[in-house]
Amino acid sequence: MPKYVIEREIPGAGQLTPEELHGVADTSCQVLKHLGTDIQWLHSYVTDDKVYCVYIAPSEELIREHAKLGKFPANSISEVSSVIDPTTREPRPN
Repeated sequence: MPKYVIEREIPGAGQLTPEELHGVADTSCQVLKHLGTDIQWLHSYVTDDKVYCVYIAPSEELIREHAKLGKFPANSISEVSSVIDPTTREPRPN
């Protein structure tokens, strides 16, 4: 199943309180429950004015539907083609 990174422009996101973040997460989870098991939220990174979310879904359209129903911005949606980390440089077994 494809993995996506969603960029959400939310001015002041980094100043949201734990209670406000709880509310955002709750809204997202309620919408996900409504949409069914084809879409999954893995995690999000909150910065000063943006939130970067990682989702698994069969299509970009389902990601957009989640954003619409949750009233979240989805300024950019990019499908992940590869994931690398420090272990990527290690030799592969033959």
